[in-house]
Amino acid sequence: MKNREEIMISLVEDYHVFEVLPYVMEFRRQLFPLLDPLIIPKDLVNFEQNYLQSLTGAFLQARTKDGKLIGSIGMMPYDYRFPHLDIDKETTVEVARLFVNPEYRRTGIATRLFQELANIAKQKNIKRLYLHTHPFLPGAYNYWLQQGFELMKSCYEGTYPTFHMELMIPAQQ
Repeated sequence: MKNREEIMISLVEDYHVFEVLPYVMEFRRQLFPLLDPLIIPKDLVNFEQNYLQSLTGAFLQARTKDGKLIGSIGMMPYDYRFPHLDIDKETTVEVARLFVNPEYRRTGIATRLFQELANIAKQKNIKRLYLHTHPFLPGAYNYWLQQGFELMKSCYEGTYPTFHMELMIPAQQ
């Protein structure tokens, strides 16, 4: 990767979905090889509804100057599917699908994607960012701690050890 290469961060629009969905599915297949690659997660089946049309959703992409997709991150309304977590009814979104191509990692792209997503969350008056990650994803837990997230609970979800994390967003001034 050329360190000085210009990377553009932007919202995914309807016409990007045909490229973004396979990109996200391929990362998922690589990171979670034990999951059936033919089963598409609910958030991706309803991608437009969760990320593009929802009042609290957004999906961002990172692209090189020549248009190559090299990163992504999204937020969608939290669905309260983990009843053992103490998440009240404050406006909460789930941060998901942070992926950066291996050759572009450790260049600040993930942080730029997340910071832009956090700015959008603040503009949408979202109070809490929730996410979960796993200890087998190299550096993920420490990365989210560096972004200000705090550990809520560590437990097994199915067969995966899981860290549930949150970041409270201060009100707009």
